[in-house]
Parts: sequence; C-alpha cells; structure tokens
Amino acid sequence: MSIYERSIAALDGSALDLGAYRGKAVLVVNVASKCGLTPQYAGLEHLQERFEDRGFTVLGVPSNQFGEQEPGSPEEIQTFCSSTYGVTFPMTEKVDVNGPARHPLYGELTAVPDAEGEAGDIQWNFEKFLIAPDGEIVRRFRPRVEPESPDVVAAIEAVLPA
Repeated sequence: MSIYERSIAALDGSALDLGAYRGKAVLVVNVASKCGLTPQYAGLEHLQERFEDRGFTVLGVPSNQFGEQEPGSPEEIQTFCSSTYGVTFPMTEKVDVNGPARHPLYGELTAVPDAEGEAGDIQWNFEKFLIAPDGEIVRRFRPRVEPESPDVVAAIEAVLPA
C-alpha cells in the first residue's frame, strides 16, 4: 500500500489527505516539543520556506513515545510550534511511531533502512524520512542528523519535482 493511501488526521482533528502530497517531495518527521532536539523545528521550517515553492513540504508527526516529551494537547502543540518556531508546515495528530499501536504510516516508514542499512523502530524524536514525488521512501535520517545538513539538503534537491 502506498503512503498516499494511508489515513491520518491533522493536528486539529480534521482529515489529512496524504494523497494531496502526490507529486511533491515530503520530509516526514516525528516531532516533540520538550526534547533536546526540539530546536530542529527551526531547521525544518527553514527547509519548508526554502523548498516549498519547488514542490516540497515537511510533515510533522507529533509523538509522545520518547520520554513523554510531547505531552501537550493539539492546541498546545500548535501554539508552541507556531509561536516558538514559526512553524507553517502541516502537522498530524499525535501518534505512536513504535510498538503495537504504531500508526500504519510508520509501519511503512520503519521498513526503510538508514545509511548504515538499519531498518526498524524509530530511535528517538526527530527521525526523518524523505519521500519522493512518486511516493517512494528514498532516505531515512536518524534523529541527530540536522534538518539543514548537507546530506538532507542534497537528498531533497535530488528529488524535487520542480
């Protein structure tokens, strides 16, 4: 099944049609507001601003599975992200990315290996998956890889549709 056929809600509870991202490059990132890596929101927003006009978007996926570092309500998460980091990219509902209640989207994403050939569970907040415009999951970047690192930027530029 394609990621475009997966069902997930937006942070505000409305339906989020992943099919709307068909034809775009998408960086899916599990995020958290109270993590040592939370400042990566700034880099993610910079990527959004830099590449949005070229057929790219970041998709933030809040998860509270790592040290309970995303405890807030949807409203609290939205307020934090927009007021602290000026986040304009879309955000989904809070989901599990590992374990028996893992969201089906992450069932597909975690099957993709990282640069060392390791697939499987998400290691921590801010793990990143790059999806090409045709829906292929082309790269996996572990949490400590900064959003604006040369590897991430080069990978995005390689799959931009426009």
